[in-house]
Amino acid sequence: MLTHRNSAAQAPGRVVVLGARGFVAARLIARIDSEGIPCRPVPSTEVDLTAPSAVAKLTGMLRPGDALVITSALTPEHGRDRAVFLKNVAMIDHVCTTLSKTGCAHVVYVSSDSVYDSRFTQINEQTPCEANDLYALAHIVREKLLADACKSAGIPLAIVRPCAIYGSGDTHNSYGPNRFLKTAQTEGRIVLFGQGEEERDHVYIDDVIDIIRECLLHSSVGVINAVSGSALSFHAVACKIAAALDGTVAIETAPRRVPIFHKRFDPAVLLQAFPGYGATALDAGLQKMLAEFSDAGAAVPSRGSAQ
Repeated sequence: MLTHRNSAAQAPGRVVVLGARGFVAARLIARIDSEGIPCRPVPSTEVDLTAPSAVAKLTGMLRPGDALVITSALTPEHGRDRAVFLKNVAMIDHVCTTLSKTGCAHVVYVSSDSVYDSRFTQINEQTPCEANDLYALAHIVREKLLADACKSAGIPLAIVRPCAIYGSGDTHNSYGPNRFLKTAQTEGRIVLFGQGEEERDHVYIDDVIDIIRECLLHSSVGVINAVSGSALSFHAVACKIAAALDGTVAIETAPRRVPIFHKRFDPAVLLQAFPGYGATALDAGLQKMLAEFSDAGAAVPSRGSAQ
């Protein structure tokens, strides 16, 4: 559940964003800047959160009135092994040590829906957190460490758990809308595992930013899933992308790598916390992605060609 310390929206004095060059962070920073809210982006090139030296750097940077947004994490493309797990935990351990030294006014942690075990197909904020692998376990541990540190320091904490995020600027090329659109445009095809039967909730990047922004403005406390509330099969997603590209994309299949499992989210808590929230429909989100590619001059090669 999520509660608000500010009943009316109130901009924080300053927002410090860790992981400033990531997909979510870059979009959030642009939104904050556009609204005139003071922002301090912190990329990994400036502060390496995996290194113990991060504590001194962050301690000298944070102010008591700051809101701290944590988006930094080594995502699955970096690996799901023990070394990556330990680095992910070390990053948050160093943030927690910093909070014990200097504190701040509010913390928003961008977690992951991976904290929910695959045996749960109907998910809400009360669904137990159980790890399928070390990446999921890292997020569970990170949430627990932050909750303990913030409680000890008297800092309100909001944990945002996005489902699969799609949109232009994605840096992960994860299986789903981002990869499908990329390969559809560059190779003229979309490759599904099995028949693409699995149902997933895909949330547009700007919707996630809206939710984080609202948490900041209301100094929210608790847990919220950042979702659309609409689950579609990967095959349905592929068909929508093919239609958006005039139907000239081949949809192919490959052997399945993992067993079929579905993830469907109940958005009731999200809608109760933010009654004005309206998720972007996938068709509209895909059109926005295509428009942003065009506006940025990043139009990809004609479909059917390969690079």
